[in-house]
Amino acid sequence: MNNNFNKIYESSIKNPEDFWQEIADDIFWFKKPNKILNKSKAPFYKWFEDGVTNTCYNALDIHVDQGRGDKTCLIYDSPITGSKKQFTYKELKNKVSKFAGALTNQGINKGDRVIIYMPMIPEAVIAMLACGRIGAIHSVVFGGFASNELASRIDDSKAKILITASCGFEPGKTVEYKPLVDEALKLASHKIDKIILFQRSGHEVKLNAPKELSWDEVLSNAQNVDCVEMNSNEFAYILYTSGTTGDPKGAMLTHNNFTSNVRAGLKVISVTHEDTLLSFLPLSHVFERVVGYYLAIYCGAEIAYAESPFAVANNMKEVRPTVMASVPRLYEMMHDKILKGV
Repeated sequence: MNNNFNKIYESSIKNPEDFWQEIADDIFWFKKPNKILNKSKAPFYKWFEDGVTNTCYNALDIHVDQGRGDKTCLIYDSPITGSKKQFTYKELKNKVSKFAGALTNQGINKGDRVIIYMPMIPEAVIAMLACGRIGAIHSVVFGGFASNELASRIDDSKAKILITASCGFEPGKTVEYKPLVDEALKLASHKIDKIILFQRSGHEVKLNAPKELSWDEVLSNAQNVDCVEMNSNEFAYILYTSGTTGDPKGAMLTHNNFTSNVRAGLKVISVTHEDTLLSFLPLSHVFERVVGYYLAIYCGAEIAYAESPFAVANNMKEVRPTVMASVPRLYEMMHDKILKGV
């Protein structure tokens, strides 16, 4: 792999326009770009500036349109709650399309900002893809983050809606999200228009209408919507830095950033539609967003979510993944547990 990576990397440096032209040829476009790179305002370069695409279409619709709709897409197997669910590409597309319609009914349009503050559950993926479908810009905040951290991202993003859940689960522990959200809203200067909350079974919380709405409530009168055609340089999501050197900084990433980076990654990461990936990093993590989540769906593979990294061993037994993507520290922790016989 190293030799192959070095060769591909050298090609991208020596002939960047040829390299990214090849990448562009493998992406679905509503309108293919005529110009790969605009250098007229260097160093502020623009790639594929006249291309029109959509991240959600490249993740879901294309598989359904090409006859792969009945293939399993998403597996949710929680050893903590005992919950097991599976969704085909067609089923997930329908759920995403309908939730996108629900967001539209709540006043969310192309360019509006949405914060997603959820555990690793299917609804988090549905919310992310629904935002991409209608051109809303979303930011995922690590579920269970302290209220002040959530408040800082609310203020910076100027989000109109916050999507959350009643709680998250860790082994032997329940993290109640609603009190954290309530405190964050008090701390934030920017005022959220509405909250959409997914009620987890046995842990339902009281909502204060009309500002606070349940997931099921907003879906009750929603209609499926199609993907919005997006210029490739329009923003798809905001990814915040950790804040170790100051306030967290929001990196604005485009529909082109997301899709073309995944396609380029497939030159060195061998993943196909026959693979099953086990995903257990937080969805707010950039590596998880690109490799653990979008790359898998883009390829037409199966992706299984571990609600907690502490339950990965059980998930591995249940799912039997062919690919896992994570950061070195988590693999070190798993290795230590194996050596200790834990």
